[in-house]
Amino acid sequence: MLSTTVLFSALELGCIYALVALALFLSYRVLNIADMTTDGAFTLGCAVSATLAVAGHPLLAFPAAMLAGACAGSVTAMLQTRFRIPSILAGIITNTGLYTVNLAVMGFSSNVNMMKARTFFAMVQPFLGRFYKLVPVAILSALVATVLVLFLKTRLGLSIRATGDNPDMVRASSINTAFTITVGLCLSNSLTALSGAVLAQYQKTADINLGTGMVIIGLASLIIGETLMPKGKPWMKATGAVLGSIVYRGIIAIALRLDLPSECLKLISATIVALAIGLPALRSGRTNKKGGKTDAQAA
Repeated sequence: MLSTTVLFSALELGCIYALVALALFLSYRVLNIADMTTDGAFTLGCAVSATLAVAGHPLLAFPAAMLAGACAGSVTAMLQTRFRIPSILAGIITNTGLYTVNLAVMGFSSNVNMMKARTFFAMVQPFLGRFYKLVPVAILSALVATVLVLFLKTRLGLSIRATGDNPDMVRASSINTAFTITVGLCLSNSLTALSGAVLAQYQKTADINLGTGMVIIGLASLIIGETLMPKGKPWMKATGAVLGSIVYRGIIAIALRLDLPSECLKLISATIVALAIGLPALRSGRTNKKGGKTDAQAA
C-alpha cells in the first residue's frame, strides 16, 4: 500500500514533470520535431533556479530559467533552420554544449546545495500548510496546459500546427517556417527549463546530471496520456499529458515501494515507453488477425 506521503510525492512530482510532457507535446506532437535539447534544457533550468535562489531571488528564478531555456531552444532552431542540420542532431549538439554552460551557471560545480536558501515553497508554506508543495505545482501545471492550448488556437499557434502537419503547404502560403519552428522550440524548451527550475526548489538541490533521461520520462508521460485520453482536440491531448505524467510517477512510486534498486529506474522508464508505444500496435494486430479469421470462415 502507498502511504499518504508517497502518494503526495507522486502527485507533486507528476505535476512538475508534466511541464516536460507538455513541452514534448508541443515539439514532438505538434511541431513534429524530435528535440533532444530536453535533457540539457531541464538541467539549465535547475542550475539557473538554484543559483538565483541561493542569491536570494527565488521568484526571479522561474522567468530567468524560462528565458534561458528559450535561448537553448533558439540555438537548436538556428542549427536546424539556418545550417540545415537534422533536428535530432541539432538537439544533440545543443545538449552537448549545454553541459559546459550548466556547469558555468553553477559556478563550475557539479551540484548546488539550497538547504540554507529561501525557496518559493518555503514562502507559501505558512499559507498552505501541508499542501504547500502540491497546490502550487498543481495550479502551475493546469495553468501552463491552459495557456498552451489557448496559444495553439491563435494565428501563430495555428501556423505552428500547420508547420508540423505540412511544412511545404505552409511555405506555399508565404509563412516563414523557420520562424514558426524557432518559436515552437523556444516555447518547448522554456517549459522544460521551468520544470527544472521548480524541481530544483522543490528538492532544494541542483545536480549536473538531473536532466539525464528526461526525454524518456517526458515521452513516457506523453504516451501514457495518449492512451488514457482519446484522440481529439488539443485540450484533451494537453490534459492527457498531465495525467500521463502523474500516472508515470505513480508507477515509479510503486516500483520503489517494491524495493527495486534505484539503478533500475531507467530500465523501468524505457520499458514503460516501449509498452506504451507497442501496445496499440499489438492490439490492432490482434484485431486484424481476428478479422482475418472471421473473413476466412465466412468465405
